[in-house]
Amino acid sequence: MNASICKRLEWSRLDEARREAVLVRPVEARAPEVGEAVAGMLADIRERGAAALREYTRRFDGAGEDVLADFRAGADEFAAAADALSPTLRAAIDEAAVRIELFHREGMAQPYGVDTADGVRCERILRPIERVGLYVPAGSAPLPSTALMLGIPARLAGCREVVLCTPPRHDGSADPAVLYAAARCGIDTVFKLGGVQAIGAMAYGAGGVPRCDKLFGPGNGWVTEAKRQVSSAAGGVGVGIDMPAGPSEVLVIADAGANPAFVAADLLSQAEHGPDSQVLLLSEDAALLDAVAAGIETQLAALPRADIARKALQSSLLVQVESLDQAFEISNRYAPEHLILALRDARSQLPKVRVAGSVFLGDWAPEALGDYCSGTNHVLPTGGAARFCSGVSVASFQVAITVQEVSAAGLAVVGPCAAELAAAEGLDAHRRAVTLRLEAAA
Repeated sequence: MNASICKRLEWSRLDEARREAVLVRPVEARAPEVGEAVAGMLADIRERGAAALREYTRRFDGAGEDVLADFRAGADEFAAAADALSPTLRAAIDEAAVRIELFHREGMAQPYGVDTADGVRCERILRPIERVGLYVPAGSAPLPSTALMLGIPARLAGCREVVLCTPPRHDGSADPAVLYAAARCGIDTVFKLGGVQAIGAMAYGAGGVPRCDKLFGPGNGWVTEAKRQVSSAAGGVGVGIDMPAGPSEVLVIADAGANPAFVAADLLSQAEHGPDSQVLLLSEDAALLDAVAAGIETQLAALPRADIARKALQSSLLVQVESLDQAFEISNRYAPEHLILALRDARSQLPKVRVAGSVFLGDWAPEALGDYCSGTNHVLPTGGAARFCSGVSVASFQVAITVQEVSAAGLAVVGPCAAELAAAEGLDAHRRAVTLRLEAAA
């Protein structure tokens, strides 16, 4: 295999420092310079508002001044969107929406209540986040599927206002497939803004874009960094974010019985997302690694986005391991966004998976199904964040509020416990808030 494509490694020959280095994502290596540039752009957006948004949109999206008078997509664009799509594409979007809603509706959290003592009722109730901002990328390719993955859970959660930002095309219009998918989710507030400028507009309320309470959606390293910065801003201007959802990544664990063409296709399906995507293949079978490498070369030649995939493959790895157990150890350490188990009895190996954004079992579950229409969500944690957070669900668009209702009799049961703990902590006002009531009820 051409050495300029995927690196070939034997895990057992690497020392610990080298193992740590090879698992670093491409975007992590460029984080300091990206962080500084993003901070400057966000500060500019806060200061100059719409003028800054127009400047960045011209620079990064190539939209001319004449099409930037109003960032919001009008009713005429929505009306024309459906007609601009083929009937088969409209049907595919509709079909995917049904499965996504079925899966997410089934997994919705439910409020509950319990009497923790006689006269003490404790509850957990759910409320939708008031205003949410959805980012749908369209840099190198529009992603109407992301509009579905974000818009459907937001609707199920009952969010009162949903704002969607997506990059404009050169003529200043929004991609019609994205608009059609947004409308399918009941979203009619769409702004033609991409990248850092979209995140800044939704976080600060710039250029006519409403300020949002929480931002959602994947993107490149710049978008991910912008989300990180606006979520940690000081002075009461910070907003919530779903998770670190940056450049796409997949890790495949394959045994000798895996189909090399399938595995190669799965790796390429992630590599074509963008030059900062990363793909990894782990196998104990050297012949399988050889066959997949050859398959990548063959399939790459026929891909329209071959140049993008080739750049991503330069940061990707084909790793020979000593055993499947070692492969799972590496995978859990890497914490992949997508994990494909191309194994003969993949279901039996699932307990070995401790961390991953989404898992695909066996030869007939390509990751692409999760991207589009199996029903699960494709907005998933990247960069190792699967160690501590999960993919988008309806719960991502809700907040949980706890409630307690206590009668005088209930206070008599639990009050002495609270008073004793408050005294132990030296918080006498806490103690007296309880004991005054106990005395009054006596």
